[in-house]
Amino acid sequence: MLAFILRRLLATIPVLVLVAVVVFAILRLSPGDPAVIMAGDGATPERIEQIRQVMGLDQPLFKQFFLWAGRLVQGDIGTSLMSGVPVRQLIGQRLEPSLSLALLTLVFTLAVAIPLGILAAWRQGRLLDRMVMGFSVLGFSVPVFVTAYLLIWAFAIELDWFKVQGYTPLSAGFWPFLHRLILPALALSTIYVALIARITRTSVIEVMGEDFIRTARAKGLGETGVLLGHALRNAAVPIATVVGVGIALLISGVVVTESVFNIPGLGRLVVEAVLARDYPVIQGLTLFFAFVYVFINLVVDCAYTLFDPRIRY
Repeated sequence: MLAFILRRLLATIPVLVLVAVVVFAILRLSPGDPAVIMAGDGATPERIEQIRQVMGLDQPLFKQFFLWAGRLVQGDIGTSLMSGVPVRQLIGQRLEPSLSLALLTLVFTLAVAIPLGILAAWRQGRLLDRMVMGFSVLGFSVPVFVTAYLLIWAFAIELDWFKVQGYTPLSAGFWPFLHRLILPALALSTIYVALIARITRTSVIEVMGEDFIRTARAKGLGETGVLLGHALRNAAVPIATVVGVGIALLISGVVVTESVFNIPGLGRLVVEAVLARDYPVIQGLTLFFAFVYVFINLVVDCAYTLFDPRIRY
């Protein structure tokens, strides 16, 4: 296991290098000039050229890349062109809202999706199964921003149970912190509930046809014990895979949800950086997201051995 983890960690290095090269090339070759944005309307060409020289944008592309890569190796992922704040600090400031929203969404999702998937598999082809599948289709079909606006209209405007927008940090108190996140987490969890419920149903149905399930029933084990103790555990590998990908997506920041509810997370930071052509911020965030994906995949791969002892690395 230790050798497997070390190999996977070493494999992240070429992945991150490739991501860095691709992102650098795309940003530099795409239209637009951050110096023009920083100079503002009515700036003279001399002022724009001066900003380009200060930012190093007048250097050849390969020289810009190697200068940036050299700082990256030293642990410096750059400084924002617009605010002058280190990118690492910006990510740290925006990480709490995105991470909090991701964790609460994950709790809602797992608490609803897995029981729904198990029940649908247990009642395969019956009314409950059709209702769960109908909900899954609806969850995939309705855009998140539509669900978000419906929840705002119902629970924030009509019932006045929640605030419409904003974020309260955990340091201000647990209930104010949780109260602000309930609506965005509910809106965001709909698509993940639909996805994980379908995967759970399919996986459990496949396992329910195995010989050991019939043996467990023949020994007199109750249906609850069969579903939870045998079927769900043996169906957990594909479920864990989907949950892992969902966690990575959530931590990366969901732009639409954070924009609708005005949450200052990583998704909003990505949008702001793209609009401002802030190269260091975009590059730093992309590398951070790539590392999150690789790390979550590693954790999921290691978790497989807990669900299925036959898997060894």
